[in-house]
Amino acid sequence: MTTQDNTSNPTGFTTKLHLDKHISRRFNEELEKVRTLVMEMGELVEQQVNDGLSAVLNADEKLASKVIKRDKKVNTMELEIDEYCTQILARRQPAASDLRLLVSVIKSITDLERMGDEAVKFGKNAIKLAKGNFSEEGSRPLIELKHLGKHVSETLHKALIAYAQLDVAAALEIIRNDNVVDEEFDNISRLLVTKMMENPREIKNALRVTWCARALERINDHTTNLCEYIVYLVEGKDVRHSSIEQIKATLTD
Repeated sequence: MTTQDNTSNPTGFTTKLHLDKHISRRFNEELEKVRTLVMEMGELVEQQVNDGLSAVLNADEKLASKVIKRDKKVNTMELEIDEYCTQILARRQPAASDLRLLVSVIKSITDLERMGDEAVKFGKNAIKLAKGNFSEEGSRPLIELKHLGKHVSETLHKALIAYAQLDVAAALEIIRNDNVVDEEFDNISRLLVTKMMENPREIKNALRVTWCARALERINDHTTNLCEYIVYLVEGKDVRHSSIEQIKATLTD
């Protein structure tokens, strides 16, 4: 890992993260491995989210089953990374930025695992929707779901890049736009309620689409959490439960 000077970054905030070279080369390798493992888990979860959404939109039962089965791998990765971090904490007793790195990793993998759980919901609902003949063609709610899914997927991808690059500016931008997904979710919910009122026979399928939209909304919440951990790791400030204005004020103090 390279050392970062305590100088101003492009966001206008002071970067306080110091990932110095340690006396122990093995310690450096362990910390680097932790970050690598998180990114590998992030890539797997991103694939789960994209495949799960695709299974819903295309009524693909085979892909849906693959998403459900692959969740075991996500769970296993969470346990392995958690155990690895615990071993480092016990053996190295890290402080400052090293400790923040491990704490943020432990929190991050929990959110990633929960995203994986939401992706499983896509898979289960995709199978039921496929059997219920609820196709995308002529169905505005599914078209809206596709739009929401694209937005959430792109945001997750940007968050993972920000995590890899420790990019506070990118993380803050994602936090700032969190309400966009909430608004889109509300729009889909209203459409589905109307659909159920117009055709009671579609109630079950409409509810399944609602649950998929809710899963996307929750994935976005977990993505926002990842971005808050980036701020914590780099700046050393806990910005959970804070508005974007409060976060900016905290970082410029």
